[in-house]
Amino acid sequence: MKRIILPAITLLMSLTACDWLDRTPQATLAQENYFRNETDLQLFSNTFYNNNLDKEPYEEQSDHYVHLNLSAVLRGGNNRTVPNTGGGWGSGSGAWGDLRKMNTLLENIDKCEDKDAVVKYTAVTRFFRAYLYFNMVKRFGDVPWIDVQLETNSPELYKSRDSREVIMGHMIEDIDYAIDNLPEAVSTYRVNRWSALALKARFCLYEGTFRKYHDPDLYSYMYVEPLPTDAHDADYYLGLAAEAAKDIIENGPYQLAPDYRVLFAEVDADRGEYILAIKNDQSLQITNNCTAYALMPTQGCPGLTRKFVASFLMADGTRFTDREGWETMQFAEEMTGRDPRLGAITVTPGYIRLGDTEVSAPDLGASVTGYQLVKYVMDSTLPEVGRVDKSYNDMPVFRLGEVYLNYAEALAERGALTQEDLDISVNRLRDRVGMPHMSLEEANAHPDPFLLSEEYGYHHVTGANQGVILEIRRERGVELAEEGFRLADLIRWREGKCLEQPIYGMYFPGVGEYDLTGDGKADLCLWTGIDPKHKDMVDKELGVDTGIILTDGSRGYIYHHINVTRSFNENRDYYYPIPTKERQLVHEAGGDLKQNPGWNDGLAY
Repeated sequence: MKRIILPAITLLMSLTACDWLDRTPQATLAQENYFRNETDLQLFSNTFYNNNLDKEPYEEQSDHYVHLNLSAVLRGGNNRTVPNTGGGWGSGSGAWGDLRKMNTLLENIDKCEDKDAVVKYTAVTRFFRAYLYFNMVKRFGDVPWIDVQLETNSPELYKSRDSREVIMGHMIEDIDYAIDNLPEAVSTYRVNRWSALALKARFCLYEGTFRKYHDPDLYSYMYVEPLPTDAHDADYYLGLAAEAAKDIIENGPYQLAPDYRVLFAEVDADRGEYILAIKNDQSLQITNNCTAYALMPTQGCPGLTRKFVASFLMADGTRFTDREGWETMQFAEEMTGRDPRLGAITVTPGYIRLGDTEVSAPDLGASVTGYQLVKYVMDSTLPEVGRVDKSYNDMPVFRLGEVYLNYAEALAERGALTQEDLDISVNRLRDRVGMPHMSLEEANAHPDPFLLSEEYGYHHVTGANQGVILEIRRERGVELAEEGFRLADLIRWREGKCLEQPIYGMYFPGVGEYDLTGDGKADLCLWTGIDPKHKDMVDKELGVDTGIILTDGSRGYIYHHINVTRSFNENRDYYYPIPTKERQLVHEAGGDLKQNPGWNDGLAY
């Protein structure tokens, strides 16, 4: 019998053949003596949670929020290159190394004498295998499907990529098994039937819209001959997404939390709305960086873009961008009377941090656009939160708010959305914050020119449901801000060109003093030349020449990135490149791992 040695608890081998062979575990267990009970299965699968779930989704840059230094994805062009190794493809957490662990568990799980545990942890593992492959498909498109434990001489180490259609078929098989066999009880930090349904709705919506908006040559069968004859179309995946989301809506044990702002700042995940969350714990020093990220000037100075701020509706449901003079409206006025979620996401006039008693103005030293983020900022009176780099609020993975939006979007994109569907999904989100309901008839009768504009909007939304699709996208941006969805949304909608749009911040008509809190007192002084030394008059002083960059010298929009060249290559940038070393290894073994379109790694094969 072939003997394989496992590290105790974790197995850190990867698909890259050369990487894991050199590792010598300090403590080992013979594989035939492991996987004997539920504890073994649980311990072995714990790292699936640690390695595959995004612990800090709020840090992703997009056209809605940016940092002082733009990511390579936002800059584009020559700032994006083919890596030699890594890049999300090779060894490491959340990639092929975790896939090997999953397949190892599935191949050995029948050694466990507890058959109920076998079913449960098979379902857990297949959930995470579908989750992992979803991330790989989003990043690379076609990838190899591997469902066996690999050895040093396994030919699958060097196999070519399977078609996206094949991968999606296996993902659906995995997630359907998880849906059928995971427990239904609420388990906020462990996967259950409802989180499996949420994952299915998420990846089927992604696939359906990707296939609807992208040229088939980009999403399917690039490396497979002959072409599959039974490929599913966009409507098939959109239908599955709507079906999975509706199961949660109609049968799940979840309901929206009453307060949108508090939902993201409280210590423990809301068991009513969070279907799956990442647990942080101050006593165990399991923390995140969300409060520091928002408040400290040393954390990248993140800020919302004015495009995103302008997309928020007025509190009465009318469009802000229909108001006369909205383009040059100053901060205190533009923030007044808006969708309440704007004040839960960024500092608005009258903002008081949870736990504080005094109003705070936006800190332009901590936000590159002036629109300072506050969505995850914790109560200042909680233990250790004074050390803002030690936040311990739980992070969302799946929550009911996303499920509502996935349901409405899938039906709208299929042309099957009704007003009743909106009322059991999007309009419940609006009810929570006191916003008027979305009307299907009104949205389609009057599509928003702002959301269709070249400078701020989308470029590929057409048809009878154009208006309501635009409104659902608006709602998605607002409701899911800083939760790690925006960049993937732009990719699946074929809206990468949105990343080229101007990333303006606040507007200032000229030098002088500005009231940003709405209390009638100056909070900010903009000046040119010699510092006026008005420190006894204002809380903040920023020189236009040295502190911030405006679009028109001493007036205009904050535009720190005005001189940064940005581009999005429609023929390349919807996928990431395959690392050069990985392609070389496969080629040397007689395989054929082709590069993604548009990426030049210097290899002739």
